[in-house]
Amino acid sequence: MTSPPEDPSPLPDEDDREAALQRLQEAYADERISHEEMDERLGRVLTATTRSDLASALSSLPDEHPGTTSTIAAAGGRIRRRGAWRVPRVLEVGSAYGRVRLDLSRAVIEYPVVDIELRLGTGGARITVPRDAVVDVEGLHTGWKDLRYKARRRSRSGGPKIWISGTMGFGRLKIRHAWR
Repeated sequence: MTSPPEDPSPLPDEDDREAALQRLQEAYADERISHEEMDERLGRVLTATTRSDLASALSSLPDEHPGTTSTIAAAGGRIRRRGAWRVPRVLEVGSAYGRVRLDLSRAVIEYPVVDIELRLGTGGARITVPRDAVVDVEGLHTGWKDLRYKARRRSRSGGPKIWISGTMGFGRLKIRHAWR
C-alpha cells in the first residue's frame, strides 16, 4: 500500500496570514499600492487555503523599503554575527568555504518575519534563534550533510518567524533556540 503524496503547499497558519496582511498594510501605507488593489489583495489573503495562494496574493507587490536586504559574503574564513546587531528583513549569507555563525538571540529584530537565505559551499553553519522564535526550514536544500534542528514543543506567540532557505553543499546546519 502506498501513502498518498504530500501536499507541496501546506495550509497557511495564522502567523503566515498575519505576516501577509502586515506586508499589504505597509505597502498601502507607503502608497506603493492603491486602495482598490489593497481591497482585492486583502480578499485573496483572507480566503487563501494554501501557502501558494498567499504567495500569489503578494507576488507582484512592489518592493519593500530599500535597505531591508543585506548580504554577508566571504570566499573563505569565518562569518560571525553576534550581540546586539540589527537583523534585516532579508539576510543573504554566502560562503564558498568556511564557517558561518549567526546568533540572533540578542539581535534587534524589527520584523515579524525574517528570511535568511544561505548559499554555502563547504563548511558548516550554526544559527541561534531567540527562545520564542518559530523556525521554518522547508526551503533549505542540503547536499552531503543533513540539517540538525529540533523544533520547540511550545513556543510563545509574539516571537519572530524565521524562514531559512537556500542551498548547502558539504556542510551541516545546526539551529538551536537560545536558553534565555
